[in-house]
Amino acid sequence: MGKITARIKPAAGFSHIVHIGLTSLLPALVFIFVRTGFIQIAASLILLSKWRMFSVKPRHWPANIRANAVDIIVGISVLVFMTHTDSQLIQLVWTAAYGFWLLTIKPMATSLGVSLQALISQAIGLSAIFIAWGQASSLVLILLTWIICYSAARHFFAGFEESMSRYLAGAWSYFGAALVWVLCHWLIFYGAIAQPALLLSVLGFGLGGIYYLEKTDKLSVLLRRQIIFVVISVIIIVLLFSDWADKTI
Repeated sequence: MGKITARIKPAAGFSHIVHIGLTSLLPALVFIFVRTGFIQIAASLILLSKWRMFSVKPRHWPANIRANAVDIIVGISVLVFMTHTDSQLIQLVWTAAYGFWLLTIKPMATSLGVSLQALISQAIGLSAIFIAWGQASSLVLILLTWIICYSAARHFFAGFEESMSRYLAGAWSYFGAALVWVLCHWLIFYGAIAQPALLLSVLGFGLGGIYYLEKTDKLSVLLRRQIIFVVISVIIIVLLFSDWADKTI
């Protein structure tokens, strides 16, 4: 899929410049509509930018939606971050970050690039969920967490042609949903980051890093122990130094 996409997209010349210009136009338009208060139009633009998912026969739609899920998650998450701040400067920073995603990270077709896409989308997607819908019912948070974790995991394993990707993604999304179900009873925020989003992001980057290094024959025993130690240390610090009092919802 990545090689086919690389052939379709112009790599140089005037066509490449036009492609960059049109791609950069989306973040700019999202910024303009957010500043003018037309949030629904901004969200519609992000979704309409994926119209090519449905330009094929219906039997290919599920696969196309799954392949483009992380890009949609990132776009909607950036929109959430932009709408939850009144600072024009911060909104511009998110606009630039979205442009960087579209122009640099999204086109990556290597195993490392696909891994980064999946892990980034999960981290900011989970953060956006609790920023936008933190006061929603536990069922809504659990369902959205499951969708994001499953989409990110399927995208991650697709970069390695993992034969067990469906089952591994199902296990990870189930774990994420279960963790949110437990922590929703003590929903704690560290600034703008919710505790479930932080824990799942740390675990995701740790496990994803170990898997990537193992598949690329770069994982030594010492490196694996270091990653596990860092992940466990972060989790222990988060759990021990969190204020659990009066947080039940």
